[in-house]
Amino acid sequence: MSEVQGGCRCGAVRYKLALDALPRTYACHCRDCQTWSGRTSVQRMCAVCHTRVYNSNSARPGVVVVRAGTLDRSDELDVVAHIWVKRKQPWLKLPQEVPAWSEGAPVAELLQALAPR
Repeated sequence: MSEVQGGCRCGAVRYKLALDALPRTYACHCRDCQTWSGRTSVQRMCAVCHTRVYNSNSARPGVVVVRAGTLDRSDELDVVAHIWVKRKQPWLKLPQEVPAWSEGAPVAELLQALAPR
């Protein structure tokens, strides 16, 4: 198995994920994600440059979300779903062929969209 690497802006935090390829990902358009807030979300960040590296959420115990922008090859990510689109910025146009949900997606449907092809 190869690895996917990433880190913070300043380089103080680096990580490796045991993956053969970049994961398929979703884009969340909620204002919590846009502004760092959310009562049940715990953000882990670099102590030097304050880049959010990953987070967990009490609504999804045992799940850790790596912030896509911290991946070294984030420009190659395949965004296969959009959630909370009712809160997206009005200037952002989403592709018609990509599944999108007004709020949070049903877990089974989101997992299906994220499953490797």
